[in-house]
Amino acid sequence: MLKTIFALLLAGLVVWFLTPQVKRLAFRVKAIDRPGPRKVHQKVMPRLGGVAIYAGFVCAVMLAMPLNLPLIGLLTGLTIILLVGIIDDIKTISPVLKLAGQIAAAGCAVGFGVTVDFVNNPFNGNIMPLGWISVPFTILWIVGVTNALNLIDGLDGLASGVAGIAALTMTAVALTQWKVFGAAGQQEIIMLTLILAVAVFSFLRFNFYPAQIFLGDSGAMLLGFAISSMAVISLTKSVTTISVLLPVVILGIPIIDTASAIVRRCFKRRPIFQADKEHLHHQLLARGLSHRQAVLVMYGVSIVLGGSAVLLNMLATDQALLCLAGLALVIILLANQIGLLKGLPRLKLPFLTKIYQRVHK
Repeated sequence: MLKTIFALLLAGLVVWFLTPQVKRLAFRVKAIDRPGPRKVHQKVMPRLGGVAIYAGFVCAVMLAMPLNLPLIGLLTGLTIILLVGIIDDIKTISPVLKLAGQIAAAGCAVGFGVTVDFVNNPFNGNIMPLGWISVPFTILWIVGVTNALNLIDGLDGLASGVAGIAALTMTAVALTQWKVFGAAGQQEIIMLTLILAVAVFSFLRFNFYPAQIFLGDSGAMLLGFAISSMAVISLTKSVTTISVLLPVVILGIPIIDTASAIVRRCFKRRPIFQADKEHLHHQLLARGLSHRQAVLVMYGVSIVLGGSAVLLNMLATDQALLCLAGLALVIILLANQIGLLKGLPRLKLPFLTKIYQRVHK
């Protein structure tokens, strides 16, 4: 217990004291983000925030946890994704090279055993072995979440806060799996997610509006990679049938934003990878919310989704599926109401309009 507390303190303190040094380093190596048409900030900002989070996380994990193959794969993959992010923060590499680096990092994690080898069918409880498809499925999941979290990194503290909430939610789910259902091996996930959450919230001190430093690709991709990989490790140790769907709920904000961007661009017949200013945070700003309000609203949604994931984990399978269907319907309606699915028919929901007006006031 004492080692756990010390490890968590170490993670927070390393990030707290290292972040100002990383900020100065970013200016020296020109790892900076300049204002532009798609940018919200109005001045040159340092990036490389992932370096501080990586240092705090790895130091704490090495102190408190015995190494095994999946953990080695996680740390090795994190190192690769950090290096790719650092290069992109400094030099701005092409999307193809960045994707290749992400696949290499995910492939490394998979090579050390971070794979989803089977899933529980939520409709009948049967175990479904994935066979050879487990490797591409896991790589697709890790790379997809890595990019999804990177896409929402458009406001001060947004991606880091959402990642921190997701990590704490995973901690709560792992605790219930361990204490209520007796799932073995969840202690490792509890420790990993707690360390990550402490490191992220320590960094948020410098990243929340008005930010002193940005995550950069080094930080946003690092957090996406860490959370998606931990979700895979947790899933392999889970005993509940609904567990296969929990990571999607926990990571609802980045997944919803990315999915809506793909749908929106397909309907408008634009390239899927073409950037725009129609992401969720852009829509909230366009509706009159301030920078801080938009971030807090998305924090609130993340907390609601996190609480829903914990609740779903505790319910019987049929009850969980019913609640999940209702949650999905509410999310779709809300996304359509605020214009996240531009190009699709807009549903008229006056009561939601009143809620947004009250939030704005």
